[in-house]
Amino acid sequence: MVDLQRRFPCVADMEKAAKRRMPRFVHDYLIGGLGREDNVRRNVESLRDVQLMPRYLSDASTPDTAVTLFGRHFAAPFAVAPLGLAGLLWPGCEVPIAGAARGHNVSHVLSTFSNRSIETIRPVAGENGWFQFYPPNDPAMEADMLVRAGKAGYETLVLTVDIPAPTRRERDIRNGLSVPPRLDLATMLQIATHPAWALHVLRHGIPEFENLSPYYPKGASLAASAKFVGRVMQGHITAERTAQIRAAWKGKIFVKGVLDPEEAAAYIALGADGLIVSNHGGRQLDAAPSAVDMLPLIRRKLGPDAVILADGGIRSGLDVARMIALGADMVLIGRPFIFASAAIGHDGADHLIGILKAELKSTMAQLGCATVRDLPASLHTPHTVA
Repeated sequence: MVDLQRRFPCVADMEKAAKRRMPRFVHDYLIGGLGREDNVRRNVESLRDVQLMPRYLSDASTPDTAVTLFGRHFAAPFAVAPLGLAGLLWPGCEVPIAGAARGHNVSHVLSTFSNRSIETIRPVAGENGWFQFYPPNDPAMEADMLVRAGKAGYETLVLTVDIPAPTRRERDIRNGLSVPPRLDLATMLQIATHPAWALHVLRHGIPEFENLSPYYPKGASLAASAKFVGRVMQGHITAERTAQIRAAWKGKIFVKGVLDPEEAAAYIALGADGLIVSNHGGRQLDAAPSAVDMLPLIRRKLGPDAVILADGGIRSGLDVARMIALGADMVLIGRPFIFASAAIGHDGADHLIGILKAELKSTMAQLGCATVRDLPASLHTPHTVA
């Protein structure tokens, strides 16, 4: 443990090590956006611009990082974001990540596009597990996936609405990224020069979309199955479809991918229990605002009692505090969990969560915040939730 602390005391160290251990076509998919990738940079840089005011006339030497959402207690106000293609980015990482989340009592959100199924991951994540749902444009498939998620034990659905159509991500076009990977000479050379990743593929197998594989055309190849997924997983989630999913799902529903305050109010009116303010990691529209830009406006629009989460660009416990100060009740963190898994292996997610908790506690102590609820009073930027 001491060795890990010295080698990887922060996310930036894990990110550097991950880049060395991942083939370029995989790493590019992980870090990339689209266009000039301004939105990816904006997410990180806008958080860095958020200032917090330290205060010392208080007794917050042992801050409490716990939060409660919908009656469930979590040890920290951050969760594992849905990680699509995680089993390709670092093969075999999905089960350890879910287990680490449960071990630290933080929430874990499983992606529809994960490479391990809801039936596999829910027992590992336990009651901390949520399911992120990309509704297919096939009504029977949609209904069956919701039934499967309920039977697996998921109580919270994260309905993601911000992928209405395929995007053009230039890094992936240049690399020819596909599932299964296109094994041309350039790709083979990258794999050969990154043996740790290649060995993990051999150990865990070529990944596929296990949540979607029951619906593939019978006898379809991996390539044909991937085309099928691309065909059925597109289309706008209209107000009518949102209401239908709300009626079909008996548990809690978050709507993820919300940036416009008026739409935020509309989703609540349609029955959403909470929202996740997100621009999809800067991967959908390069001109989109960041969560930092829109979160205070959405909080002001919906009021103090609305349950609002946010993601985008979070790389530290300090960033967690910044986002909560802007108005979030909890935040989601994605890319750093792949960095940690690639850099460290099985124990990467456990190490990362420990680091984030320690950084958050240190930040709260400096701010004089005894609890997470105190963080908005520390905001010292033009952004405001008042």
